[in-house]
Amino acid sequence: IEKIQEFTATLSSADDFYADVRTFDAVLMNFVVIGELATRLEEAFRLQHPAVPWSKVRGFRNIIAHNYFGVDGEEVWQIVQNNLP
Repeated sequence: IEKIQEFTATLSSADDFYADVRTFDAVLMNFVVIGELATRLEEAFRLQHPAVPWSKVRGFRNIIAHNYFGVDGEEVWQIVQNNLP
């Protein structure tokens, strides 16, 4: 999450984000990693953090990994801006 925040800190819009191919790709890869790690967490840990939408985290990873060319840059930008802690 810190890497995603660092990568996007200087960007001011979804258009800037999507146009910066390296940053866009790096952010997507980090979301894949986050989603993959979320699948490996102990159930007890997930239960201790009920505010985290674990199924959405894993689902977003699947969308990116299996539909890379169909990923909506605006949606990813909104997640970066509004849904990360």
